[in-house]
Amino acid sequence: MSSAGRYLMESEEEALRLDLKTDPRALVRQARWGGVRPGMRLGDFGCGPGKTSFHLKRLVGEKGEVIAVDRSAARLDYARAHYAAAGIRYVTADIRGPLEELGRFDFIWMRFVLEHYRSSAFEIVRHVARALRPGGILCLADLDHNCLSHHGMPPRLERTLFSLMDHLAQTADFDPYAGRRLYAHLYDLGFEEIRVHLYPHHLIYGRARPADLFNWTRKVEVAARRSGYSFAGYEGGFAEFAAEFHEFFEHPRRFTYSPLIVCRGRKPLEGSPGGAP
Repeated sequence: MSSAGRYLMESEEEALRLDLKTDPRALVRQARWGGVRPGMRLGDFGCGPGKTSFHLKRLVGEKGEVIAVDRSAARLDYARAHYAAAGIRYVTADIRGPLEELGRFDFIWMRFVLEHYRSSAFEIVRHVARALRPGGILCLADLDHNCLSHHGMPPRLERTLFSLMDHLAQTADFDPYAGRRLYAHLYDLGFEEIRVHLYPHHLIYGRARPADLFNWTRKVEVAARRSGYSFAGYEGGFAEFAAEFHEFFEHPRRFTYSPLIVCRGRKPLEGSPGGAP
C-alpha cells in the first residue's frame, strides 16, 4: 500500500494471482503451528480472495467461526464466488479503521499484510491487537528479503532489483524485510508465549511451475512497471529489464527462495503484569 493508499499489486488478475500462489498444505501447517484450534472465533485480516479463510474455517471446525476482512470489494466478490462456506463471513473493511463491530476474537491471522505498510506496521499491529480477547493469539506472517534472493542473476539485473526494491520502500511504503520485524512488534506490545518459526516460502529450482511463472510475471508487469523507477541501467527501459528478468527466471539453472517468518504470541490477561495492549 503506498502512502496514497494504493495497493502495490492492484490489477484485474490480482485475486487469481493470490489464489494460485497460496499453497493450502503450507497454510494449514503454519496455522496449526500458530495455534488455530477447533471452536475458535478467528479473524482473517487481509483475507484477499478467500482461500486462506476457507482453509482456516476447516481448522476451527463446525463450532468455529471465521470473519474474513479485506478492503478490496473485488477480491471479496471473488472470495464469495469461490470460497463461500457456512461459518465464514466476508467483510469489506480497512483493518486500520474501527474494528469494534467485528467483535472480539480468539485468534487473529495476518499473512502478507504488514509488508505493504512499512512505516506504520507497528501501529497496525497495536490497533489489531485490541480486537483480541485477553488470552487470545495474534499470528503474523511475512516474507523477509522479499523478491531479493536469487542465484545466477546477471549483475546488472541484480543491482537493478535491489535498487528497485529500495525505491518501492521509499515511494510505496513496501517493506522487503517485514518478516524480521514481527517478533519485535509482539515483544513491544507485551505479548506472552511468543514463538517464531522460519519456513521456505519460495523454493524454486529447475523448471518453474506455471503458478510460479504467473506469480513472478505479474510482480514484474504490475509492481515494477508502475513503480515510477527509471531503469536507468537499461537503454530500453522497463521493457529491456522485464525481458532480462523473464529470461533469467525461466532458465532451469535459476535458484530462487524466500524465507517466510511466522510469529505468534498470546495477549496478556487483564490484570497480569504485562497488561493487555
